[in-house]
Parts: sequence; structure tokens; C-alpha cells
Amino acid sequence: MISGDSIVALSSGRLPAGVAVLRISGLRTRFVVETIAGGVVKERTAVLRKFKATDGAVLDTGLVVFFPGPASFTGEDVAEFHVHGGRAVVARMLETIGGFDGVRHAEPGEFTRRAFLNGKVDLVETEALADIVNAETEAQRRFAVQNAEGAQSELYIGWRRRLIHARAMIEAEIDFADEDDVPGSVSDAVWSDVRSMISEIDRHIAGFHAAEIIRDGFEVVILGAPNAGKSSLFNALARRDAAIVTDEPGTTRDLLEVVLDLQGLRVRLTDTAGLREAPGKIEAIGIEKAKAKADRADLLLLLEDAADPKDAGTMPMSTPALRVGTKLDLLNGAYDAARRYEFGISVVEGTGVDELLAEIGRRATQAAGDAGDVLPSRLRHVELLGAANRHLHRAADEGTPQELRAEELRLAADRLGRIVGAVDVEDLLDVIFSQFCIGK
Repeated sequence: MISGDSIVALSSGRLPAGVAVLRISGLRTRFVVETIAGGVVKERTAVLRKFKATDGAVLDTGLVVFFPGPASFTGEDVAEFHVHGGRAVVARMLETIGGFDGVRHAEPGEFTRRAFLNGKVDLVETEALADIVNAETEAQRRFAVQNAEGAQSELYIGWRRRLIHARAMIEAEIDFADEDDVPGSVSDAVWSDVRSMISEIDRHIAGFHAAEIIRDGFEVVILGAPNAGKSSLFNALARRDAAIVTDEPGTTRDLLEVVLDLQGLRVRLTDTAGLREAPGKIEAIGIEKAKAKADRADLLLLLEDAADPKDAGTMPMSTPALRVGTKLDLLNGAYDAARRYEFGISVVEGTGVDELLAEIGRRATQAAGDAGDVLPSRLRHVELLGAANRHLHRAADEGTPQELRAEELRLAADRLGRIVGAVDVEDLLDVIFSQFCIGK
């Protein structure tokens, strides 16, 4: 499918830069390249040319690469102009290219949208491309690359193929039960495979939290009584003064957050208001926010001043937690007083902080699971997988007529198809592609 308009955009990073890459896609691409670059260029080869405006003025000297469709990223003719990354150069190049009839500036995600519409990528691979662009840690990069290469799509397409085959067998048994060339009852084999698939999908859905940790981060929340050393630890782990630290209790009133990269994983660390009874009105709001954040956390650091323990009230019990004794430097060597803690630290002396950070990284890695696992990367995947499994459960019900069971198989296959875009997903496209930057 070739669109009538050609589109152009800056596809590289923020300006100014050493080199800027301008991308154009569509029917007018070849004409634009030959006009600006002064003639035909060899396909799929970087060629050095002077780029000229239609009035003959030299715009810049750089490389041009032409990729004829359909063997290109979008499936259309595509070209890239590699120019010097000054703002004026890029602005004039975009102005010149956009001045050709039938050429306009691209919308966010429009290049990738054309790749999807032309069958170059499916929806899951499209979402993975967005994840590659946004990846900040090594784990995010590996996860996105794995999905962009089709591992996730292959799993869903394989399940859908099995369901289509199962439905065909059941309908053949219904329609041609008296024919000699239809095997004897295939129901047992079909429904056995359906039950296996239900278990496979359930296990896959269960991996969503690990995928959330990889994509969005492992949530660590610091809790404790006022003056337990929460903000000092927060600053030490962040390696900067992100929170105000004083001797006055109740300094932190709101949630403070930093993002760490631990062992290639994104870890979101949150400092909270000190927990105590009968706080002031503003402090009470901060405490409620702290408790709400703790309920959603993956790990709690429960801090207590080892030299002057104070009751912090009721702590969340359902979330994994590490008890941390702070201010060991004030114990005058009496380390036995901190033995009831899993970690003893002194931010002043640096004691135990690296060990605590290593344990947080270990727990984050454990929660993220095996880097090679194929995991659902979006909530919409989980919702559609859950819907597919509900249809499969109804299909596996032996008390249901065969015709209705076959229909449930069709509905389950439809839900799987919606994940990769094999069936109508027009209502999703604007949402998905709006997440992309212009030029991608």
C-alpha cells in the first residue's frame, strides 16, 4: 500500500549535532533525491554529493542513500540525507524538501505506521521499535530488541495458528462426520491441545510483572520514622543531594524519586515522609502518599535509627522488605546493637551502603527473571491474552455443543490476532503511533 503523499522529517537527535539525518519516504522520493543531489544515485550505496536548492544554491555537502521500495523500512521508496547538524542547515534542507509538490512534514510515528500498513512490521514489532528508541538501560534494550526481532510475535502467531487448525478440525468433524476421508474423532487431540494452550498462556501472562520491571523499573520505597536517615540514604544511593537533609524531623513532606541503573536494570527509588503518629496536616498527607506508594512497591527499605530507635507505626506486610539499621557511626563501635537488622549502614562513613545497593540490584534482577524469556510487553497484550483464555476455557467445556465450542475457538484466535494486528485494529493505531517521535 503506497500513500499519495511523501513525508520528510529529521530522524536523528537533538540539534546542533555533528551529523543530522533527514529521511524521506514515498512516491516523490526518487525525484527529490535526483533534483537535490544533482542526478541519479546508486541504490543502497552512500554517495557524497553537493545538495542544491531548486534555484541552484548550495545547501550543504553530505551523503545520500536511496532505498527503492518495497525493500525498505517503510515499503516505499526511502532516502536519507546525511548533512552537517547545524540548525540552519537542517532547517533549510527541510524547507527545500518540503517545498516539492506532494511532499509534507511527517507526523509522529508516520514512518513506522507506513511500515506497518505495508506489512514490513506487525503491531508487536512496532511497539518494540518504540521501546528501542526509549530504552535507557541494557535490560530495556535487550528486551526491546528481542521483541523487535519477532520473538513475541512468533509466540502469538504460533498460538493463533494452532487455534485456527483446531477450529478447522472441529468444524470438519461437525460437517463431514460421515465422510471416509475425515479421520475418526479428532476431538480428544484438539481439546487436549487447547487445555495445554490455556496453561501456556496463563504462564505467559504471569510474566507481565517481570516485563513491567524491565520496561518501567523496579520500585524501591524507603520508609521509616522521622529522622531515621531516609533522605541521607536516598542521597547516598542517588549519589547527589536530591533530598534536603537536616536534624529537624519531618523535613520530607512529599515523595521524592530518582532513577538508578543497577546491573542494567532501571530501579526507581522513592524517599517518603517519616511515619509517625499524630503528624501535622501537611505531613499527614505525605504519610498517606508514602503508604500508598509502599503498597505498589516491589521492595521496601524499612529504616530505623540504630542509635535511637523510634516506632514508625504499622508497616506494610505484603511487600518484600529489608530492615536497615542506620547511623552506625553513632554506636561507638557497639555493632551488636544493629544485629537485628538485615543491613547496618552509616552514610557518614559509607559503611554498608554498597552492600545494600548490591542487594537491591540482586533483587531487581531476580524479579525481572531470565533475560531470554518471551514476556508480554504491554497491558493491551495481557488484556487480549486474558480474553483469549476466557474463550478457550469456554471452548474446553465438554458440556457445550461442538458448534459453540468452535465459535469460542474463533473468538480466541481473533483476540490473539488483534495483538499482532492480523485482524482489524484501526482503533488502536492512533494511540500506538502517537507514542513515537517525529522522524520515526
